[in-house]
Amino acid sequence: MTEATRRTPGTPCWVSLMVHGLDATQEFYNALFDWEFEPGPQHLGPYVRALLGGKEVAGIGQLPPDRHLPIAWTPYLATEDAHETSESIRCCGGTVAVGPLDAGEAGRLAICSDPVGAVFGVWQAEAHHGTATAGPPGTPVWNELLTYETSSVGKFYRTVFGYEVEPVVSADHDYATLLVDGSPVASLHGVGNALPRDRGPHWMTYFEVADTDAAARLVLQLGGHVLRPPRDAMAGRLALVADPEGAVFTLVRSAAP
Repeated sequence: MTEATRRTPGTPCWVSLMVHGLDATQEFYNALFDWEFEPGPQHLGPYVRALLGGKEVAGIGQLPPDRHLPIAWTPYLATEDAHETSESIRCCGGTVAVGPLDAGEAGRLAICSDPVGAVFGVWQAEAHHGTATAGPPGTPVWNELLTYETSSVGKFYRTVFGYEVEPVVSADHDYATLLVDGSPVASLHGVGNALPRDRGPHWMTYFEVADTDAAARLVLQLGGHVLRPPRDAMAGRLALVADPEGAVFTLVRSAAP
């Protein structure tokens, strides 16, 4: 890739999942999204990159047997300097749990959390610039932060990544959009005490599908779970599901523009 493909800082550029059963997880997502896999950097243990039509869309790694961390999809936000961004995260009340560290020739990464505990990654691209396609079924198309309230945490993300935070004025919803260079790249959704008690604030990845209802049925057939049945929303037809190890994500058939 050329320098021109480097993501603007703050743009979600990759999603990654750490699991205990790497082979079984690959089988699940191959059947659900038609992903194929190739080896990726082994800096944190066994790791594969998921391909769709030969283009990289996501990563899956294997946790050490003694690590009992929450199994969750994690979005990575682009940065030009992982060290500098990590320092800014600490200064603004966040936490840097891993890194920054080198991922071979691919780039540098850090695993962080915001002041209320939502985990995200930071990616400084070198050879690997992240998700190479978005839009077709099987690709990550959106990331949303589910949190207590958007005002204070929005200030954190704005300060660290330079987002423009655009609140959605509504008496019923606490919602804001994060913009980079005037374009929406992610969203914040304040749900207060409606957050799952076993998860707390967390980032949610949306994966495009051709048919939400059919994909939700397939999740069940493959040993996963449907946490919220398919329903129509502003973004399209959505279903909240989890893979067999419990990683939660949203299926979406995007609404026509």
